[in-house]
Amino acid sequence: MSIKSKIRTIENYPIKGVMFRDITTLLKDPEGLRDSINKLVDRYKDLNIDKIVAIESRGFIIGAPLAYLLNVGLVLIRKPGKLPAETIDQDYKLEYGTDRIEVHVDAIEKGEKVLIVDDLIATGGTAEAAVRLVQKMKGDIVECCFIIDLPDIGGRARLEDLGQKVFTLCEFEGE
Repeated sequence: MSIKSKIRTIENYPIKGVMFRDITTLLKDPEGLRDSINKLVDRYKDLNIDKIVAIESRGFIIGAPLAYLLNVGLVLIRKPGKLPAETIDQDYKLEYGTDRIEVHVDAIEKGEKVLIVDDLIATGGTAEAAVRLVQKMKGDIVECCFIIDLPDIGGRARLEDLGQKVFTLCEFEGE
């Protein structure tokens, strides 16, 4: 079975007209979870990555086993007020305003090769903010990696317009 077939779609969630792609069905499936992580390990094992940068919160689920298996550090990008030490932040636009993400100031050293990881790329706002945080810290972004791409929403193109490489395991286009 494909990874895509293990992802549940919930219509009209969280609002009418939205097709929510729920990875919890992939995560609860041992074969699906293992296959997803193994495909990512195979892709990145020879790229000499120093850190996995995981975006809150589902990115943590993908980032932690990936960092473990690649034998690299894990950096958490969180919502404001969740990290205990000194942080730097990045604002990003939402449909209805702005939001912010943060990372510890000592999480990434200048020149470290990092992989940004999250479960899904939709509008790309949070991922773009993560890219900008890593750039502020002078990290070298190898790629931005996601389980799911929703190409009709434009997040992948947004990241590519910033000069970022993007990799996904599956996409839901026009569905």
